Amino acid sequence: MTRGNQTPPMSTTQQIMDSTRQWLLQPIGGPRLRGKQHYAHSVEAGIDLTVPQYGELLGSEAEALRALFSQRRARFWGSTRAASKGHSKNKAIDTMSPGDEVLFLSEGIAFARAKVVLVFRNPALAEKIWGPDPEGKLWEYMYAVDDVEALAVPIPELTKAIGWEKKDFVQSLIGRSGEEALAIDALLRGERRPILPAPRPVEPGLTRDTLLRTIRSLTTDPAHQSLALLWSIGRLVEERPRLAPWSELEEEVGSLLEDFGGEGGSATAEHSLRHLRSGGLWEVLGVTGPDLELSAANLRRARARAGLKEDAANVLKNSRSRAQAVALVLSTHFSGTDTDRTALLQRTGLDGFLSAGGRSEDPSGPAPVGRRPRSGSQPDRDRQSAALVKDVYGSICQVCSEPLETRGGPYSEAAHIQGLGSPHFGPDVLENLLCLCPNHHKQFDTFSIYIDENWAVCMTGSGEAKWELTRRHRIDTEYVAYHRDLCLLVADRPATPHRA
Repeated sequence: MTRGNQTPPMSTTQQIMDSTRQWLLQPIGGPRLRGKQHYAHSVEAGIDLTVPQYGELLGSEAEALRALFSQRRARFWGSTRAASKGHSKNKAIDTMSPGDEVLFLSEGIAFARAKVVLVFRNPALAEKIWGPDPEGKLWEYMYAVDDVEALAVPIPELTKAIGWEKKDFVQSLIGRSGEEALAIDALLRGERRPILPAPRPVEPGLTRDTLLRTIRSLTTDPAHQSLALLWSIGRLVEERPRLAPWSELEEEVGSLLEDFGGEGGSATAEHSLRHLRSGGLWEVLGVTGPDLELSAANLRRARARAGLKEDAANVLKNSRSRAQAVALVLSTHFSGTDTDRTALLQRTGLDGFLSAGGRSEDPSGPAPVGRRPRSGSQPDRDRQSAALVKDVYGSICQVCSEPLETRGGPYSEAAHIQGLGSPHFGPDVLENLLCLCPNHHKQFDTFSIYIDENWAVCMTGSGEAKWELTRRHRIDTEYVAYHRDLCLLVADRPATPHRA
């Protein structure tokens, strides 16, 4: 399509063909519906259909989706039906078909356009991707899109173009066809922006299971390699570059080896680097050749950079993968040693793993010597979700089922399962919340209790199941598994293999 005034007029045949498709005007929803987060997750980043948690839920559309998005992440959006059968939103859902085009709307502008490539209904997949809406309904009327392009068209211009007098907003999904669709075409000529990058390709490289097996199998000076690994994971949590200049790596890893490497240790930073590179977890830029060439002098002379390989870093950017890796390093290579694990996690910027709530951004008292500076801010909390989970249970603890009566009425606390703070970065959504009494909230946050695969509440130290968790709202099992994985870290028990 050419731009601006250079666009040739459409033929009558083209107009007839275009009038048979429709434009879908799709608001993504505000903060209450988590619209921006959902769009970033399922449209901008896309969904990896090779991941079992998604791939196993594709149903009868599995073959079509895999053909459409071969070796790429799929892009999805979804809707709920309106209560009134004749609602325009329901009509748009029922008439939507491949070839239609969609305008995504938010904060007063049409910010993106895309082409619909598949229309289907899948409650299970919708629940896994987005969870329910605040009323408990699922965005199960789904469509896959491709060819996503950025726009910046004010919604009042859009509504004016299609003849909506005195209406400068779009309340919910609606379809426009015929003359109105042609009017939208005319408005958008010259408004096209560079197409968004295609969804990231699905690489068959390193997986979480492979990474964990590699960590478990470290044999040559495993504690020294583990110190360097913890240091590199800490860099990811603090959003520092995965590759560090050799001078920085030599100083920081060397200091860790000196303080936590054990008595009589002779390992050096380059010694750890050589073994991690040969094990496939790290890479070195600037120095080629055999491992023997990775001497401190050569690395310094070449101004080399080194750190996690990109595929390993990508795996460890996932919160649960990162938590499992840290727990595995500590339980496999530092269990039964004299290492001060609290001090080690503080030095590597991973002290947030010591609490289910994550790192405090306002720590009391001085930081330990050598501790990394912190950045960021406290996460915003969704007070509505916290109030809702308390309301669902009448402020009665989901663990002990005992009310705590006060002069102001029953008292309870909303507990996040996967903490909001660094390095957990859990979402502030209802599916990540429990209603607990203060005692069990404290035990949960300090990893003294956890929830097993059968929803029993167990003591971390002994594994004894003492309560059955009361459940009246949807709790995402991924968040529960994340918390359970971290209990390995504080219990100092042998690590268990990853469970999907």
